[in-house]
Amino acid sequence: MTSREIWIKGARPKTLVAAIAPVIVGTAFAGYDAEFLNFLLALLVALALQIGVNYANDYSDGVHGVDDDRVGPIRLVGSGLAKPADVKRAAFLAFAVAAFAGLILSARSEWYLLIAGALAIIAAWTYTGGPKPYGYQALGEVSVFIFFGLVATLGTYFVQVGSISWPVVLAAISMGLLATAILNVNNLRDLERDGKSGKRTLAVRLGAARTRALYRVTIFLPLLLSLVLLTKSNYFLLTLIVLPQLLRVSRIVNTNALIELLGKTGRIQITYSLALSLASLLAAR
Repeated sequence: MTSREIWIKGARPKTLVAAIAPVIVGTAFAGYDAEFLNFLLALLVALALQIGVNYANDYSDGVHGVDDDRVGPIRLVGSGLAKPADVKRAAFLAFAVAAFAGLILSARSEWYLLIAGALAIIAAWTYTGGPKPYGYQALGEVSVFIFFGLVATLGTYFVQVGSISWPVVLAAISMGLLATAILNVNNLRDLERDGKSGKRTLAVRLGAARTRALYRVTIFLPLLLSLVLLTKSNYFLLTLIVLPQLLRVSRIVNTNALIELLGKTGRIQITYSLALSLASLLAAR
């Protein structure tokens, strides 16, 4: 691989759906009040944060020695493909891009959004970085739910509309649950290695059986929440399109095909997000 290919793979592009989906949903729920520039800025913030946390995770896990012989996406530090200092710089460069875009977005909306942005960057770094990384203490799913669900979706909606409504809160919870499901599979895949290395993820603490049960909750609950939106419009029946996918992955989670499950869970988030967004736009006509 060329140096460029290594860095692109190190950014883990397959994870970027978790950043894109809530921004699309938040913008769709804003409907015809949405501003395209604000959408682009919110998308840039989300993507830069996701890339930053991926590089930060690579750096911190690598220097802590918990990425040795790990399966899944390429690890720059753990595999020796890049120097730790270079990966750390890449993480902070991504955070700087997120901060700059967030500054512009706040100037176009409300200044106190800067607080949410600062907290998101701090959470991204301390997930696996710093003296006491909370990702090693079973709090990763909580952070993902908050920042890649609630904050990303509601923040995107707010900068378009200037307020918050109950339908978009349900949508934000759904986005958070699906983002959590992706991390859930990732941690289930790495359960044994994380346990041996001292990384006490939620999967390590719960064990395989209860982690699988939690996964099912996080993938089926968004569908139930979207059905609550039928009180607003029958178009939200469109979200039922993901039901066959949900039934398939609920069986796959009992197997060892966890890399396959990770990809399928990401596709569920894409499908659900697009269906939810389309339903919201049709309901707003």
